[in-house]
Amino acid sequence: MKLDSDHLEILAVIVEKGGLTEGAEALGKSQPSVSRTIAFLQDRVGMPLFEPGRRPLRPTELGQSLARIGAQIRSLNQEASQLLTRYRAGHAGRLRIGGTPIFMDGVISTMVADFQAHEPDVQIDQSYGYLDELLTQLRNGALDLAIAPLSPSMTPKDMEFTPVLAGRNVVACRASHPLIRRGAITMDDIRPYQWISPPENSPLYLDLQLALRSIGQENFRVNFSGGSLASILSVLVGSDSLTVLPYSVVFMSRKTMGIDALPVKIEHPARRLGIIRPKDRSGPPSAAQFASFLTSELARLQARMDHEQQVTRRRG
Repeated sequence: MKLDSDHLEILAVIVEKGGLTEGAEALGKSQPSVSRTIAFLQDRVGMPLFEPGRRPLRPTELGQSLARIGAQIRSLNQEASQLLTRYRAGHAGRLRIGGTPIFMDGVISTMVADFQAHEPDVQIDQSYGYLDELLTQLRNGALDLAIAPLSPSMTPKDMEFTPVLAGRNVVACRASHPLIRRGAITMDDIRPYQWISPPENSPLYLDLQLALRSIGQENFRVNFSGGSLASILSVLVGSDSLTVLPYSVVFMSRKTMGIDALPVKIEHPARRLGIIRPKDRSGPPSAAQFASFLTSELARLQARMDHEQQVTRRRG
């Protein structure tokens, strides 16, 4: 025998409130319609649900058991309704993001943690990739959004790119490096030191070559290459080696990892870190929520870095 779940919910409220009139008011229904529902349900089960002649209403053993099930159904329906409301508002659901490894580990991961502190019901699945791979995954629906450095003028026509962070690289080293306390640094000062090279298939590897050419360092010795950001930073803080990293990564890691940037001017790439999304697909509501949060956080980071640069110039 199949019972109408709505009828069981109504029974539960009547039992909870202690009467047909009170139950009807709680449900926002008329008392006659609630009475008809209970009469129909009682006919359906073929046994009384309330003890006759008792005021206030007292459920029978069967009525109490069915009311208990009705209360569970009502609670689950309310939970489902709340979940739907939160999902539509971007406060719940699953979000798939991808990005370039150095930026994701050095900058974005901290912001993901901050986002989930505010939005604990949003599950984030993160993956790594470089631009071509990320674009492919966005097009085939494997990603909802990507965070990567891109020249705004080179944005594919089927993508929407929101630039949020300037593309600025620096020569990074450990905070206690011998060159840190020097004033003007020359090529002769830099030449004796070896370099840590990012993975050769990464945009940052091309940035390293560009940066070194811009300061006249055509030939450079590499003592460590590839690896994750964590391994690059570990080698950096444990040696006198140098490397080229995005300033945002150095800025975010300097206090926890003990690294710093040398006062050496190098050429910067014509790219900006930003959020890439397909134009023809909005993705889950949480994608817009996360993109808005990330844009705000990266803008705040940019302001902090700009402020520090201004303070450094005044001191210089």
